[in-house]
Amino acid sequence: MTQSPKEFPHEAICIAKSINHVCIAVDNIIESIKLYVKLFGLASPKIEIISEQKVKAAMIHLGMTSLEFIEPIGNDSGVAKFIKNKGEGVHHICFEVENIQESIKELQNADVKLIDQEPRQGLEGMIAFIHPKSTGNVLVELIETDSSKKEG
Repeated sequence: MTQSPKEFPHEAICIAKSINHVCIAVDNIIESIKLYVKLFGLASPKIEIISEQKVKAAMIHLGMTSLEFIEPIGNDSGVAKFIKNKGEGVHHICFEVENIQESIKELQNADVKLIDQEPRQGLEGMIAFIHPKSTGNVLVELIETDSSKKEG
């Protein structure tokens, strides 16, 4: 039995422009990147430290989207807890939005549970996370990049 598109709501709370990236949490970012570079011929990325999030992070651009790799720094970060509880694997999916401040406000007004009440700096733009309790147990990140504003 197929469902008709008419059965799905048409009024969106927050408008996603595209899937910006999928993030993979790993124990060893260098070894994980080497594997993906070897398997799929991807370009080797620059690894950065995001102190506020207690992670090493790297973004590999592929077509119109990207793969992000994150490795916890220390045992007290959210990513370290994620890996301890669930193992290495897909950590979150990130949707690009045109105006992250407006998107957060719209989600708050709709009583969507957020991790971030205000945007913060991420690896490639301003970000905010939606709590998995509001998204079917999937951690969702929103991002506003310089290009998301220009593309309108």
